[in-house]
Amino acid sequence: MSAGTGTLARDRETADLPIRDAASIVVLDRNAAGGPSVLMGQRGAAAAFMPSKYVFPGGAVDAADAQARLAGELPRRMSALLAAEPRPGSTVSPLALAAAALRELAEETGLLTDTPGAAPAGWDHYAGAGMAPDPTAMIYLFRAITPPGPPRRFDARFLLLDAERLHGDRNDFSAACDELSHLHWVPLTQARALDLPFITEVVLAEVAGLVAAAGEGPLAPPGSVPFFDNRQMTPRFIRIT
Repeated sequence: MSAGTGTLARDRETADLPIRDAASIVVLDRNAAGGPSVLMGQRGAAAAFMPSKYVFPGGAVDAADAQARLAGELPRRMSALLAAEPRPGSTVSPLALAAAALRELAEETGLLTDTPGAAPAGWDHYAGAGMAPDPTAMIYLFRAITPPGPPRRFDARFLLLDAERLHGDRNDFSAACDELSHLHWVPLTQARALDLPFITEVVLAEVAGLVAAAGEGPLAPPGSVPFFDNRQMTPRFIRIT
């Protein structure tokens, strides 16, 4: 059997793997000394999914995320875009996706949003700081479903957060878990030199486009959200509007 034939057979075998809803959060510091920078970390070499790759904080949506009490409502248009193009079999809500992104940020980096308030049950990072997770300033940037082939598959939404919305020292990762190593702010101009998943490179290009469009002004949500739909053997690309 040739290598190409073996890869095709493997992809067909994994095409029926369950697809889990997931959220990643792209934290952007436009005022960093090295130019606009994003927060990234490296997955472990033994990780089952994307080992050794540099990625944004994020992970699968937990059942409890749907009940998390956040410190504000999602912008109406963002909520509608997150609900668009539902995947058969998925009941994930826009709020659960936003909650998952902020929860993963707290767990994997120790960083929190800067809104005082009551933390959701089980959100110890927030409870200890007297803060509440605030989704109101996040921007829905990108969506991608993992293609057949990898041992795990996700329907990942990428949400953007301005680092100015963070609580405390944005360089203090002492409260982070050990899921990501080498956490640091990476200038957009240097990020592609890292060992990145392909989709992360595409997301970085989208971030760079938003930064360029904003100039010195506030970041504006994109007019449409790119969606790489790889749930089937034949990929599909659309823009969610």
